[in-house]
Amino acid sequence: MPDLIPLYSIKVKCCNCEHEFSTSRVRPSLKKAIRRDADFCAYYKNENPDYYVVRVCPSCGFASTENSADKLTELQQKAFNEQVGKRWKSRDFGEKRSWETALETYKLALLCAQSINDKDRIIASLLHHIAWLYRYQGNTEQEQRFLRYSLDEYVKVYEKDGIAGNDARLMYLIGELNRRIGEFSMAVMWFSRLINDQKIMDAAMIRAAREQWVVLREQMRGEAVDIDADGLPSGS
Repeated sequence: MPDLIPLYSIKVKCCNCEHEFSTSRVRPSLKKAIRRDADFCAYYKNENPDYYVVRVCPSCGFASTENSADKLTELQQKAFNEQVGKRWKSRDFGEKRSWETALETYKLALLCAQSINDKDRIIASLLHHIAWLYRYQGNTEQEQRFLRYSLDEYVKVYEKDGIAGNDARLMYLIGELNRRIGEFSMAVMWFSRLINDQKIMDAAMIRAAREQWVVLREQMRGEAVDIDADGLPSGS
């Protein structure tokens, strides 16, 4: 039996210019990750589905994801054209993507999202995915840079939406990203908040926070950070 071709094409209508174009996806049966990092970065044996999250319109250059709006407002269209679209030179990202091409699509999607003042959660996710792409390449400096950017956006999301919704996954992510960039006191605070909030019923995220708190304590010991009796960096 021949190997299954990992990519297939779907038709997408651009939410800016309404041009219909083809973009590739990885077959669902081949999307199983071989491992995941604690901040949900996934690794795959073959084609990486994350490379194909962004859809880029070859006509106008607007780059979006499944979570983007179906149609831009007139103000958003004008803002996109002024900041991004007028410099677009037609390109087709619909076929197989390399790491470099995937990074290009994410950075274009980030520019588009920022130009139209898209939701903080979408911008945070794009920044986080860019950090993952750099992680795949072992580029720690750029990974850390984009983790910090994404963390700032996730905190904005929490401040606007999360407090009322008790978004456990979001709280966990904020704690974990703080741990990854070395902001240990903030990481402890967010993990603790998630674990101790009686209103939060997400057992998986509470368990994950407990596990990463243990990792965090070992990390602090490894970096010779003084820890008090409560597991907090001394002086925090």
